[in-house]
Amino acid sequence: MSNFDTIIQSEKPVLVDFFATWCGPCKMLGPILKEVKDNLGDRISIIKIDVDKNQQVASQYQVRGVPTMILFQNGKQLWRQSGVLQKNDLIKIILEKSNK
Repeated sequence: MSNFDTIIQSEKPVLVDFFATWCGPCKMLGPILKEVKDNLGDRISIIKIDVDKNQQVASQYQVRGVPTMILFQNGKQLWRQSGVLQKNDLIKIILEKSNK
């Protein structure tokens, strides 16, 4: 995760999914994020961070529950939410919060 800071500095919006392998809702979110990526294509990057393997990054962003999604652009946090969202809701938020 040494390049995490570089990734979130992107001009393209970056949606970070903080998840855990043992988390049921996290497993539900996986296919939804794939649909979001399929829909938005190159307009967004989506990365998944396992909180158990990357505790330092999770604690830096005060991730207390999983799944937690944080939207970054140009290194700034634009939005964050814990829990599962539906594809259309997530796409709408991404488009509204970023300048894409």
